[in-house]
Amino acid sequence: MRKIFFFQLLIILSIHFSFSQTTAKTEFETFAEQQNNRFIKLYEQLDTISFNQQLNVFLEKFNALDSSDKKNFNRYLINAYYNLCCIYSLSKNKSLALNYLDLSICSGYNDYYHLKEDSDLNCIRHEKKFKELILPLKEIGDYLYILKKAKQYNPFDKRDLPEFTYQSSSNPNLVELRKALKIDSIAGEGNEVSKILNLMHWIHNLIPHDGNHENPTTKNALSMIAVCKKDNRGLNCRGLATVLNECYLSMGIKSRFVTCLPKDSLGIDNDCHVINMVYSNSLQKWLWIDPTFDTYVMDEKGTLLSIEEVRQKIINDEPLIISPDANWNHKVSETKEYYLYNYMAKNLYRLECSASSEYDLETREGGKKLTYIQLLPLDYFKQLPSKTESKDNNIVFTIYNTNSPVTFWQKP
Repeated sequence: MRKIFFFQLLIILSIHFSFSQTTAKTEFETFAEQQNNRFIKLYEQLDTISFNQQLNVFLEKFNALDSSDKKNFNRYLINAYYNLCCIYSLSKNKSLALNYLDLSICSGYNDYYHLKEDSDLNCIRHEKKFKELILPLKEIGDYLYILKKAKQYNPFDKRDLPEFTYQSSSNPNLVELRKALKIDSIAGEGNEVSKILNLMHWIHNLIPHDGNHENPTTKNALSMIAVCKKDNRGLNCRGLATVLNECYLSMGIKSRFVTCLPKDSLGIDNDCHVINMVYSNSLQKWLWIDPTFDTYVMDEKGTLLSIEEVRQKIINDEPLIISPDANWNHKVSETKEYYLYNYMAKNLYRLECSASSEYDLETREGGKKLTYIQLLPLDYFKQLPSKTESKDNNIVFTIYNTNSPVTFWQKP
């Protein structure tokens, strides 16, 4: 099964770049996209002769780029080599299939999970060279393997950390939010857990997920919902979790949004995922709440689980169930296998929360001080410094590290 691989790259064009440089980049990207479309068609036709001819055309222009541009557009080369590998594998030409897989990996391909699952590679999957080629990727792309190695924490870590705080529902902004959006009506008249889930479903249905664009400048629920409605747009996962977090706070329900991060030992994975941890007084525990995918997680008995519990059960190979209607934008249903054991297994390595949970937390206003606490497993390669500070446009960011899950997951 073919899959087109485009790495998410943040390309920042400096104002010092000349017009000719910008034009050249635009021209090459247009050419590269056209070639990629040709590669797809030739893959579908299993036409190795024409594919190699078009690859030579691509390489002639690609090799003429400077090193910076080669890095920016390397994804097209990786994709071409990989798809040519697939054609040769489907054509039973093991030698050339392995050769182009090698070229793809040497060029930067690192999706270990897909290599293990792609049926196009069945012809070469049991070859000794195939196993040798993908083995180095295990440490960066076998997310379950990486997460299981990160099992150990230090519950006795006594480093000084700020306290987690939760804004009171009597805050005027939260009172206004609750009234303006009729949060009580949306939450319904059921028990506490049903209210928590109803609000998650509502945000998921109200605002589509858009991971390709930044969130609005003003980052509070009322403002972001208004902008989404006016501009017919969505929010990324952080925006959705921020809006939902404020809705919970307005109801007096303690909640944080949690940035779930990969190990990323090569410094190439810009992806992360942001979800909510919501405290249920009736259950006396935190709950996993993900508005992007309309997802909560249960054990085999149907008990709702926390982020901490889900992480541990993934590591221990214990049974898990995700909500039956889990989906992305009502277009793609989420499976437990991909959502938990691939996507979230990758992003449950490091976890980060703001020390304060409040209205309009991350709107960038001059003089604001933002403090975050990051939970690190003991096998993370960068444990120090324990505290880092940075400044951006008069906003002061402070991040504290801890190895103590007891501290990070403490009850409110």
